[in-house]
Amino acid sequence: MRKTSARAPIGVFDSGLGGLTVFRALSRRMPGESLVYFGDTAHVPYGSKSPQSVARYSVEIARFLAAKGIKLLVVACNTSSAVALPAIRRAVKIPVIGVIEPGSRAALAATRGGRIGIIGTEATVRSGAYPQVLRALGSRAKTASRACPLFVPLVEEGWWDGQVTEEIARRYAVPLRRARVDTLILGCTHYPYLKPVLARVMGPRVRLIDSAEETARRTQSALKEAGLLAPAGRRGRREFYASDAPERFKRLARRMLGPGVTRVRRHSFGS
Repeated sequence: MRKTSARAPIGVFDSGLGGLTVFRALSRRMPGESLVYFGDTAHVPYGSKSPQSVARYSVEIARFLAAKGIKLLVVACNTSSAVALPAIRRAVKIPVIGVIEPGSRAALAATRGGRIGIIGTEATVRSGAYPQVLRALGSRAKTASRACPLFVPLVEEGWWDGQVTEEIARRYAVPLRRARVDTLILGCTHYPYLKPVLARVMGPRVRLIDSAEETARRTQSALKEAGLLAPAGRRGRREFYASDAPERFKRLARRMLGPGVTRVRRHSFGS
């Protein structure tokens, strides 16, 4: 990191729109930082793919963003963070931050009774990444996990609320309610789009944990420790890339981030 300019951008990627929740948190916390976002819309969702495919896509994107001169990479995808982080770190010579440890720390700070629920893609839940990190952090909390494979397609379609979305959420919530969880980790960066629905389904006593804010704090701390925070008083630039259907991505990204999303470039790779 010492040879990198503080003016260099931060790279952020996800399988699609989900990582924009992290992008937004980074923008709000560090408005002077330039950000480059990549949404792998050609291969979304990652949760139903094999670990080998997820690792291959993730490494391709990491190398593409590294070639853009980024100073740090945020893997704003729980599935990639769960199964591909070692491969990504071997592939690029810049610091890499995932979203699972920040989300786990936030959940431990929030839980009152030590009953933590985890919802995520099939791959993230199957990996056991969240329970493993929670144990590594010294937690003895009881966990209950539930794969929610329909949530990512709903978000990518822009169906963030409504009767169909709520009925699916209620069905997914049954084992979590039976487990009496008091804290629920939204273990996919797409899921914060569904917060109003999930809050209704889980009830007011369950705290919803979105890793975006904690990941933004972790990123800021890493840059500060390395002396690489962007100079004060500047406004960072924003760049967006998608591997397919950039106009559709732009339309939904503007719904999330506002009219500042003026251009999304297409960059395809792999098969």
